[in-house]
Amino acid sequence: MRVAVLHDHLSFIGGGERVALALAAAFDADLFVTDLDPGLPTRAGLRSVRATELGKAPRTPILRQERQAAAFRRAELPGYDVYVFSGNWAIEAAPRHRPNLWYCHTPARVFYDLREDFLRDLSPPKRVAARAWIRRARPRYEADVATIGRIVANSRNVAGRVARYLHRSAEVVYPPVDTARYRFEEVGDFWLSVNRLSHEKRIELQVEALRQSPRERLVVVGGPQMGVDAKKFLRSLRPPKNVEFLGEVEEGRLIDLYAKCRGLLATSRDEDFGLAPVEAMAAGKPVIAVDEGGYRESVVPDRTGWLVSANPESVARAMESAVGANLEGMRSACEAQARRFDTRAFIDAMQTQVRRAAEGK
Repeated sequence: MRVAVLHDHLSFIGGGERVALALAAAFDADLFVTDLDPGLPTRAGLRSVRATELGKAPRTPILRQERQAAAFRRAELPGYDVYVFSGNWAIEAAPRHRPNLWYCHTPARVFYDLREDFLRDLSPPKRVAARAWIRRARPRYEADVATIGRIVANSRNVAGRVARYLHRSAEVVYPPVDTARYRFEEVGDFWLSVNRLSHEKRIELQVEALRQSPRERLVVVGGPQMGVDAKKFLRSLRPPKNVEFLGEVEEGRLIDLYAKCRGLLATSRDEDFGLAPVEAMAAGKPVIAVDEGGYRESVVPDRTGWLVSANPESVARAMESAVGANLEGMRSACEAQARRFDTRAFIDAMQTQVRRAAEGK
C-alpha cells in the first residue's frame, strides 16, 4: 500500500510527533505537516522519514490553528491507497482524502473539556475573539470527523472522549515506545520530567513539590509549546535552585537522563496517554504520576510507581517515600510493563487497522 501520514506540525518533539514519525517509518509513508523542522526526524532517531511541509503557521494561538487547518483543507495529495491522520487540524484534509483513518491523540480539548481553561488565560478582547472562533470552528471540526472512516484512539481515556464529545466509537492502540533503546544505568540523585512547557502539563505543581523538598533535585526536559514564550513561562514559575530546565535535548542525551535518573514525575492534567512514563519504565525507572487520565493505564501502583493526588504535597511525599523504597528492585517490573507498549506491538496493531481502513471495513 501507498500510505500518506498527515500530522499537524513537525516543529518540536512531543508525543504526537513521535507517533507520526513512527507511523511514517513503519509504513514507509510520506509524511505531510506544517511548520517542518527538517532536522527533527534525525533528532528523534528516524532519519529516513520523508517529510513535506504544506505551509507555515504563525505562533499566535487561534490564528495558528486556523492557518494549520487551512493548509490541510487546501491540500491535494492524490495517488495513495490510504490516508492516516494524526493530530487535530490535519483531519481538515479528510473530506477529500479517502479511504482514511484517524489516530486520535485526543479530540481538540479547546472545544470541549479545556475550553474554559483556555479562555481564562486570555485578555478580555482575546477572549471574545476566541469564543467567536470556537463557535465557528467547532462545527467544521465535527463535520470533518464525520468524514473519517475509522478512528483509533491512543488510550481508553481518549476513546471515552471520542464517544462523549464526537459520538463515535474508537478502537484503542497504545502509542509506541522503542523499549530496546532505553537502558538502566543507576538510581541517580535527580528526578526527571519530560514534557512540553505548557500550562496543561502543570509543571508548576512539580516546581512547588521541589520547593517543599529542598534535598531532592528535578531536571525538566522539553521545549515550549507553540505560542508559549519560554522565558516568560519559566519566570512565572520562580523555580528554586534544585530545579533545572534543559529545554529540548537530543535523543541520545534524553536516553542518558532516563538511564541515570531516580525516576519520573508526570503531572499533566487528564493526560491523553503519556509516552514519558513508558519511556521511564523502559529504562527501569519508576514513575510518580497524578492519579488521572492515561497514567492510570500505564503505571501499576506500588509496582512500577505511584499514583498520587494532583497537589505539591502529595508529589513531595511520594518523592520522600521513594527514598526508602527499593527503587532498583522495581526495575524488572518497570521494564516488563514497558514492553506491553513496545513499537512492535504498535506496528502490528496499526497494520491491521490501516489495512481495514483501506478496505473500507
